[in-house]
Amino acid sequence: MIEIGVRNYSAYVPDLPGCVSVGGTLDEVKAQIREAAAFHIEGMREDGLPIPQPDHVEVGEQTP
Repeated sequence: MIEIGVRNYSAYVPDLPGCVSVGGTLDEVKAQIREAAAFHIEGMREDGLPIPQPDHVEVGEQTP
């Protein structure tokens, strides 16, 4: 999920609580949230935690 702020963009992954990112541009926040999600999942695997199945699926993009 990506939200538009006054001066930046923020993103979070509903299926991975605590997985968030902020970027100055849309492209930047998209790249950063992908990296954050991969890092989050890697940490879960290392800790032996189950990886949740996605409850939220992006079907397309909406232009603000």
